[in-house]
Amino acid sequence: MKEERTFLNYLAFTVPHVTVFAGAVFGILLLVRIDVRLSLGIFATLYGVMLTIIGVIVRPHFSRLSVYRIYMLFSILMGILGIALLLPALRGSL
Repeated sequence: MKEERTFLNYLAFTVPHVTVFAGAVFGILLLVRIDVRLSLGIFATLYGVMLTIIGVIVRPHFSRLSVYRIYMLFSILMGILGIALLLPALRGSL
């Protein structure tokens, strides 16, 4: 239980930084008038990859927790969703 609390505290201090960075990239892409689907794909891919990197860094400490496994599943699915959004947007612009 204490490790789960530690993991959640760690996420509470790291995930907001990743969210702000990925959101800033998304906002800049919209400001320079990049297609919304392409911008969303870049945002989701970047966000998913960065969350996955955070998960890989803490894996030795928290890999046996179910909360960690759910977090990693969400992170990887976010990256896959981003790629799924990117592919049609890139095909349409080629």
